[in-house]
Amino acid sequence: MGTLTIRNIEDPLKRRLRMRAAARNRSMEEEARQILRAVLMEAAAPESDLGARIRRRFAKVGDVELPIAPREAVRTPPDLSGSHSGTGTTKRPATSRGLRRR
Repeated sequence: MGTLTIRNIEDPLKRRLRMRAAARNRSMEEEARQILRAVLMEAAAPESDLGARIRRRFAKVGDVELPIAPREAVRTPPDLSGSHSGTGTTKRPATSRGLRRR
């Protein structure tokens, strides 16, 4: 078995540990062991998703209802069938052909 030394325990905390141990007819050492055992044997809470953690953190503040903006109708998509006139080449300005003016 290992040994654990805990230094710099605040006086009120030590007093509470002593009182709790006395109430259970245990030494302070045994009470500390029991507390550590109980805490470390608990099943770890499963990690929830980020949204659930945020909701839980701000639950005390209350819920906020934000208005949802009405959606607009979907526009008609452009005709890309290639039915425009011409040879398929269009004149582009000089700046778009890589010929830049300085």
